[in-house]
Amino acid sequence: MPYDPVLVQPMRDELSRIGVEELTTREAVEAFMEGPGTKLLVINSVCGCAAGQARPGVALALRHTAKPDRVGTVFAGQDLEATERARSYFADYPPSSPSFALLKGEKVVHFVPRHAIEGTPAEAVGLDLVNAFDEHCE
Repeated sequence: MPYDPVLVQPMRDELSRIGVEELTTREAVEAFMEGPGTKLLVINSVCGCAAGQARPGVALALRHTAKPDRVGTVFAGQDLEATERARSYFADYPPSSPSFALLKGEKVVHFVPRHAIEGTPAEAVGLDLVNAFDEHCE
């Protein structure tokens, strides 16, 4: 059962305020994934590690000079079809929320599952993304 949209909105706003594109439909995910370049796809969720580590880690990483061409997010438990479609681009990795996938085109070049986020300080989560951005983004 999806979470109440009113309760989830502040969790969505936390990423959209920093320029992350909300992908709420299957079609939006497909449009986001079209074309070349680097893309960071954030699987957002209502859990404590999303609030305490994942979203703040993304915010810190996006302050870095090297970053993906596009950054988008789907909300697990809320945008079911969008989340399913997003996960299809990194189907070799078990479903995990929150999680991050950095892609070049449609190829995953870096993946961060929940177990690497949970219990890790937001600064370390952000640094992991920054290191991936330095390696794969211009």
